[in-house]
Formats: sequence, C-alpha cells, structure tokens
Amino acid sequence: MEENRDIVHVFNNNNEREVEKIVGIEVFSTSGIKSIHGTIKNRYKDFIVKEITYSGRVLEINEDYTPTSYSEETKDNYTTFNLVKINKDTFEAVRLISSALGIAPKAIEYAGLKDKRAISVQQASIKGNHVEKLKKLKLNDIFIRNINPSKYPVKLGNNWGNHFEITIRNIEHKGNEKKVLEDLLVILRTQGFPNYYGIQRFGTFRPNSHLVGRFILENEFKKAFDEFVITNYSSELPQSREVREDLRKTGNFEKAYDAFPKGLNYERIMIKYLIDNPRDYEGAINHLPKYLIKLLISSFQSYLFNKMISLRYKKGISLSKPVKGDIFNILDDENGNITQIKYLYNGLYDKFLEEAYDLNRAKIVYPLIGYNTNLDEYPTIKSLALEILDNEGISADIFNHKLLETYEFKGSFRPIIAKPLGLKILEYSEDEVFQNKYKLKIEFSLQKGSYATLLLREIVK
Repeated sequence: MEENRDIVHVFNNNNEREVEKIVGIEVFSTSGIKSIHGTIKNRYKDFIVKEITYSGRVLEINEDYTPTSYSEETKDNYTTFNLVKINKDTFEAVRLISSALGIAPKAIEYAGLKDKRAISVQQASIKGNHVEKLKKLKLNDIFIRNINPSKYPVKLGNNWGNHFEITIRNIEHKGNEKKVLEDLLVILRTQGFPNYYGIQRFGTFRPNSHLVGRFILENEFKKAFDEFVITNYSSELPQSREVREDLRKTGNFEKAYDAFPKGLNYERIMIKYLIDNPRDYEGAINHLPKYLIKLLISSFQSYLFNKMISLRYKKGISLSKPVKGDIFNILDDENGNITQIKYLYNGLYDKFLEEAYDLNRAKIVYPLIGYNTNLDEYPTIKSLALEILDNEGISADIFNHKLLETYEFKGSFRPIIAKPLGLKILEYSEDEVFQNKYKLKIEFSLQKGSYATLLLREIVK
C-alpha cells in the first residue's frame, strides 16, 4: 500500500484551539478583550437546548399538552411530537425510537440536529398515525411529549433557531470576573462573533471531512480513502488509532475488516469493497451512502468559508463593519431570516444599508462557493478566496466538478457574523462541583445554522 500524505495529526494535549485551526477557525472577534478560563459541558445538565419554532415559540422541556385525536377526515397525515433527550445525539435518539416502533429511521423527520452532551427538546414527526404507540413508548433518557396529529411534517430547517441555557464551571474567582464577563457580553450582544462552521461540522474527533471532500472533488480517490480510513488523529479513541496504523503498515484489508470496530461502519464498507475490488478506490468512495458524500463536499465548502473569515480578520478588515465591495443581504420582516435580496456596498444604497445593518435588518454575507457562484459579484471576497486556493494548491476548476451539480451545490451565502439574542447572565456564584471555584450560567438564542460553542469560545478563550 502506498503511504498517504500525513500519517498522523498530533494536537498538543488535544488542545481545542489547535483542533479548530485545522478547519479554519483561527480568530476571535474579542481577541483584545479579557476573558475567563472555565470548563464547558462538565455535566450534560450544564447544556440545555430548546428549539425555537419558525413562529418564534420556545419549546419547553416539560410541556406536554393532551393530544387531540388523529382524524383522516381532517386530513391528518403525520404525528408530531416533542423529542426530549438526555446525553444522546439526534441520530441515536431517532434510531432507538424507530427500532421501538418498527419503522425505518428515515421515516422520522426533524428540523435540526441537537448537541449530544446536553438536555434538549426539539420537534419531530412521523408519517401516519402513531399517537397511541408514542404515548406508550418508554426508552432510557428519551421522552416523547406534546404528541399531536398534523397535516404537515416537521422538515429540516423548519425551525427559527435554538435557545440555550449554559453553565460554565471551574472559574478562578479573583474579584472582578463578573465585571469582565458583563463587559464581554455587551460586545458580543452588539458586535456578535464570527459565524464559523463549528468543529462538529467536520468531525469532533477526526476533523477531516473537508479534506475528504476536497480529494473527492479533485478525483484523488486514493487520497480520499487514506484520509478517511488510515490517517491518524490524536484526538480520536486509542483503539481506532491502532487499527488505522496497523492497516497503514500492513496493507492487509482482510485483517483490517475484522479488526475495525463495528462503530467505524463507513470505513468497513470501503475496506470490504477493496477486498472484493482491489485498488478500485473510486468505487470504494462511491460505495458510501450518497448523503455522506454530499456531507463531505459540503464540509469542504464550509472550510473555505471559515478560512475566508479568518483571512479577512488577519488582513485587518473588520468583521462587524462593512467595507467597500461587501455584499449585504436583506433580512425578512417576519423572522429575520436572510432573503435572496443582495446589495453591493459601494455607492447609492450605502446609507440605507448602514441603517438596515445597525437595525439588524441586513447582514454582511460571504458565499458558500458552488458551481454557479460568480466570485466577480463578491469584490472583497474574490481576492481572499483565490489567495486561499493558491496557498493550499487547489485549482479553481474544482468548482466545475460534476458532483457539485449532481448534489445541487450551486452556491449560496451565509452571514459572516452571528449575533446572540437575549444574551445575559442568569447566575454567577460558587461552584458546587469544583471546590473554591465559581460557575457562570448564561442564556441566549441563536438563529439556526449558528453554533453556541463558537460564542462560548469567545468567553472561555
């Protein structure tokens, strides 16, 4: 077996800031402001996530109204419910519920994914009448509430966002920490924070989905396989590292297929394919589920977006103030979501755009580059994007790949700054978990697509 480019990525003490850099998360919006040191997600109870519906209603953990009867006469086609889960990710909860009901996991639809190490509540739906079965369902750390028939399903992206109640522990209290925190929160409320894609987008323990996506688009299928299956990351489990290293050294796919843990299912799929079809790395990659290939390509888009934000900041260009050549996106009046209405900041509409921006009615956006993206429409961004591609040895032709059309990656855009709503301190007091330390409890809301962990990294640098 040929050697891959990088055998192992070692992060010093698996430092979170080092891991972030590999996916393009490189700067803070509050880099010159003092922060605190503390521990996030020490307990799952320290991270509470409540979905906010499209109409703006915050779901509550304990809400459980009496369901109405399912009626085909009123054209009920779905059963909706609140999914409350404790210390489980959404995929695992869906798998357990579908198994208990005897239905396929894909039959359960939801608006968005929620953190694993947390208590969370979100809406979900199943096609058909499942009211009575759901009422009787009993699963560990999964609770089904607010069961109701509906004409319509819950669809991905149907929520407005999420409300968070988060406790940061193990804070060294020296006397003025609360004042430091209050000053920091004022800046985050008014200026926001970089709207990066969080590490979860790329793989928490193996942050490399963007690299695999890049290699697929470059038709470098051997490199894609090596990165997915063989390359080691010090942040992953020792058992996984051992089997990857053994395969790298021996090239023995039969041995690897037996040794790789069942949890590494995608790796096993490709290894089995190569046992039956030696050296057909393109076939091995294409043997992966289509949704996974789509996710890998999407991760590459997300990586470039992250890098453009970081490079803008490093060049001394403000993230929170517009410059000539920026693109503004107007927000809708009802929910504050971005629309398709864009303006170039460079002329007649500048005063109007500045006023809309100050009133949170417009946002500066960067593109998620796809096959239909014209970088000439983004004057300040084009030079950044081309510099990143050049530095990383990526051809601009990569965006002409047929897979981008196959998976409908024509290109879109995303705000470069996220602003939390209702950000405030709920409690600052002695920590009952860490002796002689303090804890901070805060709450805030974020629109869908923005990551609470990226706000928290500004507080706990």
